[in-house]
Amino acid sequence: MEKDHEMAITQMRKSLEKLGLSTQNYNDATLLRFLIARSLDIEKATKMFVEWKSWRDEFVPLGFIPDSEVPDELGDEKIYLQGLSIIGQHPVMVIKANKHFPSKDQLQFKKFLVHLLDKTIASSFKDGKEIGNEKLMAVLDLEKISYKNVDARGLIIGFQFLQVYYPERLAKYTC
Repeated sequence: MEKDHEMAITQMRKSLEKLGLSTQNYNDATLLRFLIARSLDIEKATKMFVEWKSWRDEFVPLGFIPDSEVPDELGDEKIYLQGLSIIGQHPVMVIKANKHFPSKDQLQFKKFLVHLLDKTIASSFKDGKEIGNEKLMAVLDLEKISYKNVDARGLIIGFQFLQVYYPERLAKYTC
């Protein structure tokens, strides 16, 4: 790890602890993602982390979204985890666009995004140790897509979640 990154992480930990937040459960890689997302600006990265932590505590109180909270989205069988990529060892998810239909229940859709992203990230771990890369790859399969599958709002929400709640997690997105 670069010396600049190490110093920034140490400073961010101190800033978070001054705000009363323990950083004990967060490794350097987690904090570094927030720092990189905010161009190593300690104050902005700390603010982003605090907002993320608050959101996570409220939106994902169990630490994960159970299957039972997203049955409609899971029932469509539109997303598959494909293991790790050959290059970079990134967890890979494949999205079958022709099986997606705009959700009538936006809360369930947002929970589904968190469920999906958390499971994809977790797939790069085995026995609590990282076996893959912390970033993920997404492949959008557009075969047999029709107008009824187009969901601009869903796509925007997905990218907003990645940007705000999963900073520096997307290695590659391809169609």
